[in-house]
Amino acid sequence: MKVVVDASNVAFAVKNENGQPQMANIIAAVKALEESEDEFVIIADASLRHDIDDKQKYLKLLESENVEEVPAGNDADHFILEIATNEKAKILSNDKFRDYAAEFRNISSMRIPFVINNGRLAFGKPNKPKKDKNILQHICEEIIKELTFKKWEIYMGKEGLEISPLNIAKQAIIRIDNENNAESKLENIFSKIPMFNKIVEMVDDVEIAAPYVIFVLVHPKDYKLAVKNAGNISVTIADRLGLEKKPLIAVRNDLFTKPGNFELNILLADEVTENAPYNILVRVSTHDEVFIKRNSRNIASTIAGRLGSWKFPFVSVKPDMLLERPGEFEIELERGDAFDD
Repeated sequence: MKVVVDASNVAFAVKNENGQPQMANIIAAVKALEESEDEFVIIADASLRHDIDDKQKYLKLLESENVEEVPAGNDADHFILEIATNEKAKILSNDKFRDYAAEFRNISSMRIPFVINNGRLAFGKPNKPKKDKNILQHICEEIIKELTFKKWEIYMGKEGLEISPLNIAKQAIIRIDNENNAESKLENIFSKIPMFNKIVEMVDDVEIAAPYVIFVLVHPKDYKLAVKNAGNISVTIADRLGLEKKPLIAVRNDLFTKPGNFELNILLADEVTENAPYNILVRVSTHDEVFIKRNSRNIASTIAGRLGSWKFPFVSVKPDMLLERPGEFEIELERGDAFDD
């Protein structure tokens, strides 16, 4: 492990009886790093040579190859953070560097805190970067925004109802029945126009019942339950609504749906697309790469179910060095099989 030692912070960690920063603290840090066989460099503020208790030992330390004194007038903290970032190193310091949080990401995960007792320095554990627990949902939300911007209709329901085969069938019956009643009211209005009746008769001769496709959106934990009962749900809906053709039930894992709940995206068969219109490239930080790759199929299923496409979009996940913090990602949509895995 590479370590950048914040010499001023270490020296001031435990002051002597005169309130001076101690050279002994820096020596303790060097000893601890040597014992742990870590590669390290010591960065010192220009003013430290004037404040330190043992100036002779300190000036001798500055002659070492792995010790660098920041010239007067320069910001030592910024210099330390810059070196640590460029070298992907940790920083031995109890300074939280709050003034630099906007410029340098993940400072808390870079920093190694320490304590000094009886002349010995002990390392603390650097804080792990905070993960975004809802990153999968945030990725799906961004994809949906992009698709909406491109004028694709997306099912947006997220409230959810308690899942059971009976509740799924009931909700589908209510939704389809309400839609049919609304269409009947429109037909009653237009039937007052003589020509409209002839048009309706022509349509009725061609199609007796509307073939529906019902996308049942469920949490991955509830997928098997929904699939197992898909046939009975379809028969019940067709029987109650008097449909001559049973609706097709397509169960999709949905990352917006909570365990124990479901949502329904109900479409006419001719409204369902065979393929998703876009493949999806997700650029992520290395912190999230494995997790998102593992859930890439759930992302694809979520988009397909809400878009209303039979086939899933191809979701490619790639790490990006420019995305450093956990939870950072970028989305790119492109038609066709343009992305390699």
